[in-house]
Amino acid sequence: MTNLDKKLTIVGLGPGSLEYVSMGTMDKLKSASKILLRTGKHPVVEDLIRLGLQFETFDALYELFDDFGKIYAEIAAAVIREAERGPVVFAVPGHPLVGEQSVVQVVKLAEKIGIAYDILPAMSFLDPVLTCLGVDLSEGLKVIDGAGLLQAKPDPGSRPDPRVPNLVMQVYSNLVASDIKLTLMDFYPDEHKIKVVRAAGVPEQERVQQVSLYELDRLDWIDHLTCVFIPPNEQSKPMVSMFPLDPIVELMDRLRGSDGCPWDREQTHQSLKKHLVEETYEVLDAIDEGNMYKVCEELGDLLLQIAFHAQVARESGFFDMNDVVEVISQKLVRRHPHVFGSVTVCNSEEVSINWEKIKKEELEEKGETRQSLLDGIPESMPALIKADKIQRKAAKVGFDWPDYIGALDKVLEEIAETREVILENNPERIQEEIGDLLFAVVNLSRLLQVNSDEALLAAIRKFKERFKYMEEQAAKSHTHLDKMDFETLDRLWEEAKNSLNLQKNKEFVRNN
Repeated sequence: MTNLDKKLTIVGLGPGSLEYVSMGTMDKLKSASKILLRTGKHPVVEDLIRLGLQFETFDALYELFDDFGKIYAEIAAAVIREAERGPVVFAVPGHPLVGEQSVVQVVKLAEKIGIAYDILPAMSFLDPVLTCLGVDLSEGLKVIDGAGLLQAKPDPGSRPDPRVPNLVMQVYSNLVASDIKLTLMDFYPDEHKIKVVRAAGVPEQERVQQVSLYELDRLDWIDHLTCVFIPPNEQSKPMVSMFPLDPIVELMDRLRGSDGCPWDREQTHQSLKKHLVEETYEVLDAIDEGNMYKVCEELGDLLLQIAFHAQVARESGFFDMNDVVEVISQKLVRRHPHVFGSVTVCNSEEVSINWEKIKKEELEEKGETRQSLLDGIPESMPALIKADKIQRKAAKVGFDWPDYIGALDKVLEEIAETREVILENNPERIQEEIGDLLFAVVNLSRLLQVNSDEALLAAIRKFKERFKYMEEQAAKSHTHLDKMDFETLDRLWEEAKNSLNLQKNKEFVRNN
C-alpha cells in the first residue's frame, strides 16, 4: 500500500448539538473503521455513543502534560500513526479549521510524509456564540486561543487588541480563567465589562452572563465549553495598520526556531549591538547620498535589527514587537499634549520645555531620580554628539558663552595649551589637552549653528575625494603614492583641491 492509498479524514462535530453536524460527517463517522476524538468532553459525544459508534479519545494526554503545544504534538503523531495503518477519521469540536491547533499539527505531518487527507467542514463555535451575543462582524473580531494567550512565549497574534471586539476561546476552567483574567488586565481596566458564554447553541445548556473583568474567575459554571467576549475599550483610539509588522516578526520567529538559521539562533542582545550601530550609519549614508531607494532598503535593514532584539526579548518572556510599538506610541501621545491634549504652545522652544518637563514626571513616576542635569546621556554615544548634548544641557541653566566669540577665543587658548604640552613631551597631558581642544571646537560649532559631527563627516568625505584623485593621477603615471616624495604628494594634493573645486563650481553654474 502506498502513502496515497492511506486515507485520513478530519471532521468537525459542530458547536455542541447533533443538529449542527452535517449529514456527510455523520455518514463518514458511521462507516468509519477507526474513529479518534480529540476530546470526549463534547455534548455530541453522548449522541455518538447512543448511535453505537466506537471511538478513542486523547483526553488522557491533558492529564499528562501542562503544555498544550506538547499535547497537540502528541495527538498529531498518534493520528498519523493510525493513518499509516489504515483509514481513520479524526473528529474535533466545532469546525476543524477554526481554533483547532491539533488539526494544524495533523495536516502538517500528513503533508510532510505524503498522507492524503480530506477535511469535512462543520459549523464552528463562532456561529452560535455570535448569535447569542448579537454581535455584528462588520465591527471586526479578533479570536484568541486562551491556551496560546497563557504560553510563556506567546505568539504575537495571541495578544488582544483593545480597539476591536475580542473573543477568547478555550477557557477550560476557573483556574485557566484566573490566569487569562490576569493577562487581560494588562490591556483592559479591571472594571471593563465582558460577557462569558457557555455552551452556545446547545439546548438547555447555553448560558451568557455579563461581569466585570476582575470577576471572570468567580463564576462557578465555567467549563470546557466556555469562551469570553470582550467589547472594545472605548478609551483606545481606533488605529488602522495598513502595513502590520507581523511578516517580519514571523520571519524572525522562523529564523530563531529549531529548524531555522544556526547563526540567528546564536545571537544575543550583546552580540547584535554592533549590527544595530552599523545599520544606523548605513541609513545615514543613504540619506546623505540622496538615494531614496537605498534609504528605503537601509531602513528595512535597521527595522530588522529592532525586530531581532524584540524576538530575543520575547523568547525570554520580557517583551515583544507589539510592546515596542505600544510603548513608543503611548510615549508620543503623552509627550505631545499640544497635539493630543488641551495644552497650547506658541513655538518649538515651548515644545522642548514641555517635553523635558514630561520626561522628568515620567522618571518620578518610575521612582527614578537624576542627580545631575547631565545624567541620562548614553555612555556609548559617539563623542562629538555626546559633547554637543552635554553642552546644550549645561546651556539651559545659563552656563554658556553669550556668542561664538568667547568660544572662538577658547579654541585659540586650547591650541596654545596643546602646543605647550607637546613641547613638554607628556603623553597624558597631550591626550588631555587634545580632548579639551576637541570639546572647545564642538562648543564653537554649536554656537555657530553647525553640527560638528556632520561637519567632520563632510571633511572626511572631502579628504577621501582628494586622496582618490591623487591615487588616480599616480596610476596614470604608472606609479603608486608610496613611491613619491612628500613634495610630489603635496603638489598632487593642491592639484586635487583645485581640480575638484573647479568641477564643483561648474556643476553649481550648470544647476543654477
